[in-house]
Amino acid sequence: MFQFSPLDPKTVFLLYFWGNLFICILIFSYSFSYATIENRKKLKAFGYGKILLTIGWVLIFLRNVAPDFLSVNLANSIILSGCCYETIAIMSMIKTKTRRHYPLQIGITIAAIVVFNVATLLGSLMNTRILIMSLSIFAIYLPPTIGYFKKKGNTFFRMFYLLCYAVFEILIFMRAVYSYLNPQPYFFSRGTFDSLYSISLFLLTLIGTVGFLLLVKEKQDLKIQKLLNDKNLFFSIIAHDLKGPLGSSVSLSEILAQEIEECSREEIREITGMLHESNKNIYKLLENLLEWSRVQTGMIEYNPRKVLLNQLIEENIALNKNAALNKNIDLRFDWTEIIEVELDKDMIDTVLRNLLTNAIKFTDQQGEIRVTIERIRQKAAVSISDNGIGIPENIQQKLFKINEKVIQKGTENEIGNGLGLLLCSEFVKKHQGEIWAESEPGKGSTFKFILPLERIKR
Repeated sequence: MFQFSPLDPKTVFLLYFWGNLFICILIFSYSFSYATIENRKKLKAFGYGKILLTIGWVLIFLRNVAPDFLSVNLANSIILSGCCYETIAIMSMIKTKTRRHYPLQIGITIAAIVVFNVATLLGSLMNTRILIMSLSIFAIYLPPTIGYFKKKGNTFFRMFYLLCYAVFEILIFMRAVYSYLNPQPYFFSRGTFDSLYSISLFLLTLIGTVGFLLLVKEKQDLKIQKLLNDKNLFFSIIAHDLKGPLGSSVSLSEILAQEIEECSREEIREITGMLHESNKNIYKLLENLLEWSRVQTGMIEYNPRKVLLNQLIEENIALNKNAALNKNIDLRFDWTEIIEVELDKDMIDTVLRNLLTNAIKFTDQQGEIRVTIERIRQKAAVSISDNGIGIPENIQQKLFKINEKVIQKGTENEIGNGLGLLLCSEFVKKHQGEIWAESEPGKGSTFKFILPLERIKR
């Protein structure tokens, strides 16, 4: 008949040590071999957590050999820090917004380290220290477990991962209750419960790591699929929009080639004017296509530096002054303070240029365009307002979206397809900012974007 033999302390240590070491190798190997730059940061955070856990277990095993400060205080502090690193990596896989919970994780970890070290300095019993550590680890892993539980649209891998950490939390809590009900004088015990607990925790650690890697790969695959879909849609939009001006160019050039002898000077001037306008539209579309493809393939690097935003806006207003004068539009820049922002000058140049061009395009003769900036806490807000024709509600909902086609002609039948706004959205997002539009048909539009004053670490 099968009889379970409790594990000795050395075996328990070897399980945790080799398990965490194997996981470190697995995580960093995958990070350097297959992961994208974005996922590599998450994998590294998870890997750093496992490295800290490995170091912590090495120090714990040196108990009664090394000083208590190393084998007790420092060892458990390192283990709690490793748990914090791991949970931050776990939370980063849910949503970007979960970053606001990172201070909570760090706060819980710091509080747990302080409580444990104070209890140790006050000479608390071994059982009390085990209870504090169990409850601390439970508290550190609770927010990400709840986050995954509340997440809507869970996939198979996310549910699998949630199940692993839910069981992990239950085991940790059971350990705390068991320690409270069954005080023990030693950290390592040969009891049946401790052995089963250690084996279960070891298996869950391995399974959870595999689940994390699968979750990273799933997210990476979904992002790649979305990029492919966006690329196909973008090319279909470009192809459709090129067809019109290219067809016009072909027709007009054909007229010139076949009937130039019979055309008057005025007719030739009119045809060449239309041909020039058509070619300008083709050039603009191709320019947008090139810019978009460079963004999507990572060829445009984000190179922020300190720039006076007032000066950058004035430069772009100067570039658009003639276009505004041609329509007798009053183009003004109102500001009350000089604001310095850490930004990529080329990207924000493109944003301002596109927004000003659009404002002129959709503003009538004798119209007004106002550009304003203001400081809102640690951010700079830029507004470009016009009193033009405005944007219909059905078009407003499609702005800044690749999967929606936007067609609206300017006040003098200028062609617009919304591709410039897609680039604006991409570039503002690169700066961890926001962009949106407010408009009322017949009363004008206001495009606003907000940028952090300082570069946000990625």
